[in-house]
Amino acid sequence: MNTPTPAIVSERSAQRLPRLVLLLLCIAYVVPGVFGRDPWRNADLSAFGFMASLAKGSAPWWQPAIAGIPAEGGPLPYWLGALAIKLLPWLDAAVAARLPYALVLAGVLVLVWYAAFHLARTEAAQPIAFAFGGEAQLVDYARALADGALLAMIATLGLLLLGHETTPELLQLLAASCYLYGLAAAPYRPGRSRLAVFAALPLLAASGAPSVALWLGALGLVLAHRSSYEAAQRLRVWLLASMATAVLAAWLFDAWAWRLRPMADVPALINLIAWFTWPALPMSLWALWRWRSHRLRRHITIPLVCALVPLGACVAMNGADRALLLALPALAVLAAFALPTLQRGFAAAVDWFSVLFFSAFVLFVWIYYLSMHTGWPAQPLANVRKLAAGFEPSFQLLPLLLGAAGTLAWLALVRWRTARHRHAIWKSLALPAGGVAAVWLLVMTLLLPPLDYARSLTPLLASVRPHLPLDAPCVAGRGLSLPTLAALQFQGGWRMEARSDVASSACPYALLQAGQSMPPGWVLVAEVRRPTDRSGAQALSVLRRP
Repeated sequence: MNTPTPAIVSERSAQRLPRLVLLLLCIAYVVPGVFGRDPWRNADLSAFGFMASLAKGSAPWWQPAIAGIPAEGGPLPYWLGALAIKLLPWLDAAVAARLPYALVLAGVLVLVWYAAFHLARTEAAQPIAFAFGGEAQLVDYARALADGALLAMIATLGLLLLGHETTPELLQLLAASCYLYGLAAAPYRPGRSRLAVFAALPLLAASGAPSVALWLGALGLVLAHRSSYEAAQRLRVWLLASMATAVLAAWLFDAWAWRLRPMADVPALINLIAWFTWPALPMSLWALWRWRSHRLRRHITIPLVCALVPLGACVAMNGADRALLLALPALAVLAAFALPTLQRGFAAAVDWFSVLFFSAFVLFVWIYYLSMHTGWPAQPLANVRKLAAGFEPSFQLLPLLLGAAGTLAWLALVRWRTARHRHAIWKSLALPAGGVAAVWLLVMTLLLPPLDYARSLTPLLASVRPHLPLDAPCVAGRGLSLPTLAALQFQGGWRMEARSDVASSACPYALLQAGQSMPPGWVLVAEVRRPTDRSGAQALSVLRRP
């Protein structure tokens, strides 16, 4: 006898999110941050440097390198940005490299929607049938849950910044979402499902996560073997082929690397997981509890397996947030299955928290924007000048219009959600997702100039430029970080050489990181640093041969 499901969903509760609203929400989440900024420090800037090295011919396509230092993992993610730079020469190189990754993020959202849609169509996931009719129809119910999964993905805090970078991890996220879709769609779209699982694991391995790919493939084999759907069982051959291709891809791209580190700080790990996966993880745990009598059904086991492998990788790598990123699509799908079972009190608490938190953040952004351009109130402008010394605001009309549109959209969403008689099962995620999108839009328009000034290395290049001629044949930079080398070479225009020691370098100029001792035979020209580097830890010493 089949166990009754915990989902009680009426026909009117299975209404789908209006498609125009859903499209605008995705645009507001994906597009801001693509234009109008330089690559930001650390991983974003390093990845851009590897892409530019290929596009500008300073490194072979098989081995991206910055100033002679090769990239770890495979070159596949860097090919994507390099090809965009080559194909769009009229665009700024950083913007061109960012465009395909914006499409990758959009693809992740689409795959999450379809994965949830197909899992919600399974018989075990259906809501309880009412005695006199009126329960949700199968397709309507699946669409409503898929909308909820998409909202949960957008609302997840961990995706916000990492999802808008041009790094290999975003391609890994696409591969993980594709694999989740492939397993979910097997009974209904067998052809697409086979192609998805066959492509996903090699893509994941070639992007720098071969171990995760093999673990996902092995557990996927177990799920396919025990599935009651014949089409899902036929995935076994395709999964084996995908795993073999993943091993070959990892070997060809030299993607194998030992990244395991002992877990040193358990409270920090718990804190990372808690905020990074909010609100998808709490809702996923609730879904696992409410659907515990169906825990071996495919709508639970598939996303659970696809979430546990990245979570295990995060723990094994001592809290690596980029490994945890791969768990978000599966957690978003699991969170969607919590929606038909949420109690009214919990939903109300989420709504009020979202209204208060995101409205306060929106107000905070506008106060800082007003202060930057009018001087009132004075303290926010003083804070900006303290944190971003040397930054001077300049008014632009388009960001103001976009920020105003985003604010009005947020107010309209709050008005809609706080009105009575809202029955859609995805309603509890409307405010969290809308709040994240609104805040991201406002920050990437109204506060983008000071944020870009603080997070990019463009101000550092401006400090170096008066002391380092652009026509220098080369500049020695052994010991500099990869982001700094990338900025100097591909934004500043100097040819950097970081393979040989500064003391033995044939370059007429050199740059040393703060704390490095000056070798004999060199003369100190100047010491420079970013205006926002108040500690001087990232200061550079400009040297030349006498």
